[in-house]
Amino acid sequence: MKILSRLFPGAVAIAIAGAWCATSAFAQPPSRYYDPSAPMTRAEVKADLVAWIKAGYDPNDWLNYPENAQRAGRIVAAQRAQAAGSGIQ
Repeated sequence: MKILSRLFPGAVAIAIAGAWCATSAFAQPPSRYYDPSAPMTRAEVKADLVAWIKAGYDPNDWLNYPENAQRAGRIVAAQRAQAAGSGIQ
């Protein structure tokens, strides 16, 4: 290493800096991942409600409340799993 640093002093520094940048880039968390405990924006909440309504959830149906919410939740979860499996976001 000492021979290389004497022959190419700038190259060693560039190599070290490049290795550091590459390792720090791989150490970063993914830009978008699902964390159910993370706070949602208003737009995300509205989009989530629209997805639930399209899946059959009716917020005004109090008589069938637990069943229709659970059914819509399963449908939305299946759609999201299918979209995640195909790479669509």
